[in-house]
Amino acid sequence: MQLDIESLRTFLAVLDHGNMTQAAEQLHLSQSAVSRKMLRLEQRIGRPLLIRDGHSLRPTRDGNTLIPDARSMVEIHDRAVARLQSSELTGQVRLGSNGEVEASQIAAMLGRFKLRHPAASIEFVIDHSGQLADWVETGTVDLAIFQVNEDELRDTDIVLWTEDLSWVTSCETDFSGGTVPVVDFGENCFYSRFSNPMLSEANVDYRVTFSAASSADVRAAVDAGIGVAVLASRYINDDVVEWKRGADLGPLPPVHQILRFMPGEQSEAVEVLIDTIRDELTCPPTQGQEPSETR
Repeated sequence: MQLDIESLRTFLAVLDHGNMTQAAEQLHLSQSAVSRKMLRLEQRIGRPLLIRDGHSLRPTRDGNTLIPDARSMVEIHDRAVARLQSSELTGQVRLGSNGEVEASQIAAMLGRFKLRHPAASIEFVIDHSGQLADWVETGTVDLAIFQVNEDELRDTDIVLWTEDLSWVTSCETDFSGGTVPVVDFGENCFYSRFSNPMLSEANVDYRVTFSAASSADVRAAVDAGIGVAVLASRYINDDVVEWKRGADLGPLPPVHQILRFMPGEQSEAVEVLIDTIRDELTCPPTQGQEPSETR
């Protein structure tokens, strides 16, 4: 039996994203190509590796056994290729991001960039979207990943993905009357700029009862019944559900996760990092991954 690296890479991508569609996007393959690679891998092993669970895929017992070795093999392969293909690219790049890209995903991407371009240097910082937008304008960072509304999009922005938003609450607390307790992301909460006016215009009394920096903490507060919040619709599940009164407030605007860079001519290192981010960060974290910091 011989296991090829690209089949193992496909197997891991399908598990990381939970479906073949997003795995195909990450791998820059068609969905049929991903299906063929998975079928070939299972035929080579002689056992099924994936089980369909509702709308997602999860590993079989044999699939679970294969995962750690598959990750090690793909990582060793990629590290060896990166060293053999290492460039002479030099320069320093300052990159900022909000927390909608999971920290380990950013770290892995920057690690691969560093292996390919060992002479280049990257400074990375996490902050909220408003601060990052200002830093790009002032040149404090060369480029940044953050959220904007539709009317804030620029022709030069690279849209990584678009989020639908929902008012959410715990499945056990509907907050159908009285003063509504609100959970938000603190004084720099990106969503508050439109969610708070929506509550006021609908004459809904509210007060902020819990503020946190991360989506995980906000979801935990909502799940515990502390209050309602605005979150990406992908976080709705059996425990965190849509807030019924939110339907009377009108639709929440979609938000775009973008890559924005300083105006003018870019250094070669910045251009290469822009291409890397555009190739690797073009979909949101799947359910279960934890965006780690502020909006």
